[in-house]
Amino acid sequence: MLYRKARLFSRSSALVTTGLLLAAGFALARPEFHPGEIWTDTGGNPIQAHGGGVLVHSNVFYWYGEDRTPGTRGGVSCYSSTNLYDWKREGTALPPESLPRVDGHSTFVERPKVIFNPRTKKFVMWMHLEQWGYRFASTGIAVGERPAGPFTFVKAIRPNGNMSRDMTLYLDDDGKAYEIYAARDNYDMRICRLSDDFLSATTTDVIIAGDHREAPAMIKHRGRYYLITSACTGWAPNAANYYTADHILGPWTGHSNPCRGPKAQTTFEGQSTFVLPVPGKPGAFIFMADQWKPRDLPNSPCVWLPIQIKGDTLTIGWQDAWSLNWFDQQPK
Repeated sequence: MLYRKARLFSRSSALVTTGLLLAAGFALARPEFHPGEIWTDTGGNPIQAHGGGVLVHSNVFYWYGEDRTPGTRGGVSCYSSTNLYDWKREGTALPPESLPRVDGHSTFVERPKVIFNPRTKKFVMWMHLEQWGYRFASTGIAVGERPAGPFTFVKAIRPNGNMSRDMTLYLDDDGKAYEIYAARDNYDMRICRLSDDFLSATTTDVIIAGDHREAPAMIKHRGRYYLITSACTGWAPNAANYYTADHILGPWTGHSNPCRGPKAQTTFEGQSTFVLPVPGKPGAFIFMADQWKPRDLPNSPCVWLPIQIKGDTLTIGWQDAWSLNWFDQQPK
């Protein structure tokens, strides 16, 4: 009996100790980004926000992207977060059935981006609107009353008659908004100022470069503009490059691959989609990319990595795991 009590006590003590250790472990655990790994939302499902971008509104982050959930195709998803690590699925911001049919054929969305218009109080989404065969090459525009949607599709355009494929939006600190887009079968990277309501393209439209690039992602730091792009190699990854300018309409200067570390020559097996300025951390930017898996697009991982800018040089270094504290540890 004494032996049995001793065993029970020992087992109970071990369970308590294990529990305390687990509790301590959870208490000490810090949230981290794990580039290239499947990232799940708060419901435990893989995040479906491919080719996406992030809007910050009322201290909440909204992540929009291509919803490639198995069984669906063509719509835009929305996730929300207050810390950039944990994302709650808000639902479908723009359902595929709301997209237009053109010449009897359906359309689908790639690379959706959303900005807020303080004048109209509307959330405005621009996207690459496409059909099978990639000859439609247009921009789709939608509006919403709330950041999570639902958004209402407004129209499809070709800015100033130009093809528009991979694209992003940029809202400058003077309140002017721009579309940066791949035109002329991706041989031209163009930038076009939007109308004051953000619902149309203006004729202020210039070529940034004519060297066959796509997947634009723009930031501004200390008055200088930086634009990261990808080469055009289909689904296969390639070396990124970037351009700089002192004025948003140029002239722009090209620079070589900013990536450093394992697989830097293939942009860490990824392709740029957006650069996120971190609120409250001046000079802190997160590079967002997709590791496309053409045979399993729903499980294409995302890659989030910190950007470092020193002088005129922008670099993106590989990290197996990292947190926002990384920015606080860098020399100013």
